[in-house]
Amino acid sequence: MGGVGDVLAVKLIAEIGDARRLHSAKALIAWAGIDPPPYESGQFVGSKRKITKRGSSTLRKVGYEVMRMLKSHPAPKDDAVYNYILKKESEGKSKKHTKIAGLNKFLRIYYARVIAVYQ
Repeated sequence: MGGVGDVLAVKLIAEIGDARRLHSAKALIAWAGIDPPPYESGQFVGSKRKITKRGSSTLRKVGYEVMRMLKSHPAPKDDAVYNYILKKESEGKSKKHTKIAGLNKFLRIYYARVIAVYQ
């Protein structure tokens, strides 16, 4: 996948491990800790939510590095995540927000491809 070289691929696979132990891509995203926290009522404004950071901090760091490498190089052949990051930037999102959104999409695609191999 785009943004993943020889070094980052090993780190990514080692940190995620066997993706079949997770029941869905949402579980992988939650395990990475990049999902939004539950919406709560009261004075809480739902649009100002941050990521939960409940999961693996190492996976978040490796994922952020993958997004940084993806963005710093020319568009890869498999450019779904790259185009998604560009779309979020054109919507006016911050660079950090676009990379986390791109990582979210990257992990969903990664999970689907790994599960497809085992089907």
